[in-house]
Amino acid sequence: MSIYDDIQPLDLTHVRTYPLALRQSKVAIEDFARPVKASTQTSSTDSSNIAPSLADFLDSLPDILAVQSLRAVASKIREAKDKQRACIFGIGGHVIKTGLAPVIIDLMRRGYVTAIAANGSVLVHDAEIAIAGATSEDVDASLGAGAFGAAEETAMLLNQAAREGARDRLGLGEALGRALVSLKPAHENLSLLCAAYQHRIPFTAHVAIGTDIPHFHPSLNPAALGETTHTDFRLFAELVRRLDDGGVYLNIGSAVILPEVFLKAVTLVRNLEYPLTNFTTANFDFIQSYRPATNVLRRPTGDDKGRSYALTGHHEIMIPLLAAAILHGQ
Repeated sequence: MSIYDDIQPLDLTHVRTYPLALRQSKVAIEDFARPVKASTQTSSTDSSNIAPSLADFLDSLPDILAVQSLRAVASKIREAKDKQRACIFGIGGHVIKTGLAPVIIDLMRRGYVTAIAANGSVLVHDAEIAIAGATSEDVDASLGAGAFGAAEETAMLLNQAAREGARDRLGLGEALGRALVSLKPAHENLSLLCAAYQHRIPFTAHVAIGTDIPHFHPSLNPAALGETTHTDFRLFAELVRRLDDGGVYLNIGSAVILPEVFLKAVTLVRNLEYPLTNFTTANFDFIQSYRPATNVLRRPTGDDKGRSYALTGHHEIMIPLLAAAILHGQ
């Protein structure tokens, strides 16, 4: 006999139930994934009917959770192009280091990317790809000897571009794009900076002094760096203004700098009493951090001013998937 004399287990006799068929469910078999058909080959020389198309693969994905978000973002980007609204890709350096520049350049040329916003590490990695075809220093191997970040060509190029940009009243992104294109680098076809400059696509660069390797080189002119990146902030705010009524802003791989810059641009636009509603934001990263979730997704689109999506995964997988979904209408 229980020691809890005055407490009895709840009686379940009169629990109310309902038929399963009457319940509204969030997942149905119509939304399930479908296996991609295996390649078939009748002989070693017959290559007909050996692989499904990319559209078949995208269509085979389950219409659930992250796939729904991916399709929604892709649809909003296509709509932005159709309505001639801004579609801004805000990127961190990891996007360049994972080899995604060709994918973004292709979207840019097709009219799906109307502007690029970048933190300082993007400038370093993109410039090195353009002139050397390689980037991403082994920090562990060089930090102990004090050699990390001491590459001469990178710092000289970026710091000179900032000085000349300040002289000509250009933003930092445009100034570096101009400097790179003038060099006719061997790999300019793989450079976002070169492609943006050649296609007259705004490329804004947002740096915090001390975060990037050119900042401790003797060629640095801090005043020029500050002036050109401030010019880019003002240009970025104008681009954010153009998100109104159908634009899209993607934050891809920047956990601190760009989310902070985006939030300040949003408040500047609204402070000047420009309309900024009915737009879409999305954050792509392998973890969902506080600032992107708050400053890109929640705050700018709050009070029914827009919609937002968080997609978690590695950039080298998620961004090609996004591009494919945009181009193939998924």
